[in-house]
Amino acid sequence: MCNLYSMTKSVDAMRKLFAKFDAPETNLPPQPGIFPDYEAPIIRNEENGPHLAMTRWGMPSPFFVIEKAATLRADKLAAKGKAVDMAQMLRMEPSTGNTNIRDTKYAHWQKFLGVERRCLVPFTSFSEFNKDAGGDIWFALGEDRPLAFFAGVWTPQWRSVRKIKEGEVKADLFAFLTTDPNAEVKAIHPKAMPAILTTPEECETWMTAPWELARGLQRPLPDGTLEIVARGLKKDEAGYV
Repeated sequence: MCNLYSMTKSVDAMRKLFAKFDAPETNLPPQPGIFPDYEAPIIRNEENGPHLAMTRWGMPSPFFVIEKAATLRADKLAAKGKAVDMAQMLRMEPSTGNTNIRDTKYAHWQKFLGVERRCLVPFTSFSEFNKDAGGDIWFALGEDRPLAFFAGVWTPQWRSVRKIKEGEVKADLFAFLTTDPNAEVKAIHPKAMPAILTTPEECETWMTAPWELARGLQRPLPDGTLEIVARGLKKDEAGYV
């Protein structure tokens, strides 16, 4: 599961892979370490066309996940003789959401797979954690960290509790798809890797094609495409442009 990545390239670098998006600014500060529930740039399909926007990482969790956590808390309170309002507990149960989406056949994700909820998540490297291999192992398309995109989805103004201290909020959210790992990633993380787009044609398909066509992009990169560019770091600060 990829829960850490970097994005250190410019808006112009994004346009080389997907040109037709509106951007409120021409540059972005480098983000050498992007963590779950923090904001990151995505190019998302909106009513007036693709738009670059800072969006919070972590799509809404399935209801059963929220229900299970809330029920455990409710049972503990009940065991202490305290009154429980289950509806309120479900509403206020904190969840940072799902950063990665693997099973797109699952009913919870079906409503997010249409063109109107697709997005491109720019990145320059991503980490998979393996303690025996040195901790965070960073993968990129080359030592110079060329920009590519994760195939992502997003949703606007979702009401939830992300952090207890923050309380209930409405926030735009995103996540990206994962798939079987290729050879390089499998050696470090045998379960999955992000679904990655590396050409303008792939980006165009993801952002415009019906799901029957776009779903083919949820696949591993060919073996030999990625390389390990850093180990044991929480930020990949190379490759600034």
